Amino acid sequence: MKRKGDIINGWIALDKPAGLTSTQAIGKIRRILNPAKIGHGGTLDPLATGILPIAMGEATKTIPFIVDHIKTYTFTVHWGEQRSTDDLEGGVIATSPNRPTAEEIRAILPNFTGDILQTPPQFSAIKIDGERAYDLARSGEDVDLKPRPVFIESLDLVSSEADQASFRCVCGKGTYIRSLGRDMGLALGTVGYIGALRREKVGPMDQNMAISLEMLEQTGHSAVLPVETVLDGIPALKLNSQEAARLKQGQKLSFIARPDVERLRKLGEGDALAVYDGKAVALVTIEGVEVFPVRIFNL
Repeated sequence: MKRKGDIINGWIALDKPAGLTSTQAIGKIRRILNPAKIGHGGTLDPLATGILPIAMGEATKTIPFIVDHIKTYTFTVHWGEQRSTDDLEGGVIATSPNRPTAEEIRAILPNFTGDILQTPPQFSAIKIDGERAYDLARSGEDVDLKPRPVFIESLDLVSSEADQASFRCVCGKGTYIRSLGRDMGLALGTVGYIGALRREKVGPMDQNMAISLEMLEQTGHSAVLPVETVLDGIPALKLNSQEAARLKQGQKLSFIARPDVERLRKLGEGDALAVYDGKAVALVTIEGVEVFPVRIFNL
């Protein structure tokens, strides 16, 4: 969203507290820093804590890159109850006396890793005929959500007790941890819901970068990370001043001289970050010996 405010370009790796929606978190950062433009890179449920990437100014142009990054979660599943929201906030809709052992849990984990199909929770932000699923669910409608492909790189049991178990999951975009807890319970012959959830990492943003709202109040603008933070894994194409000026005007670059062609060949075709004098100039795509601007930064 654009509004009057200060020109701030960069990221905040917010350590979101429990009980706060992602939209409410943006509102608090807006009050603290007063950025003219702000958005987040991946919603966290109110129950969840941990890394909520907040983009400001020109960094909002890089939000798709953080959304596509691999994420790491730790979470706890409580066995014996299924809840309407698949987490602690919902009402109980089913119960089971069965409690899985650690051995039984480990035995099913391979079924939930790799490329799998997952049905999102009924209380989710997915749109159905223009309406959010959670709005339909709250109004009492039976929400019919289709299974979706997601990727889970790893899923490990951290600890197991009689009524609950803790896990660490590394997964791709679109994965619902609430669905994962629900489905593991059913696979184990019981039911379950998420009692605690923390996002420890989103791409290059980890807990070492994280800052609480209280600390942000104290540090202010010094906590802002560079726009380039989330582009760490993208090849960098170094430019001279003339090349940078042409890209900033939205013009493509054509490389003919052998040294310049070699520059491109080393990077390969596809997305790259064009850089001049250490600053991001544009997100570009390389096709053969031509470079096309996709997103231009005004830094």
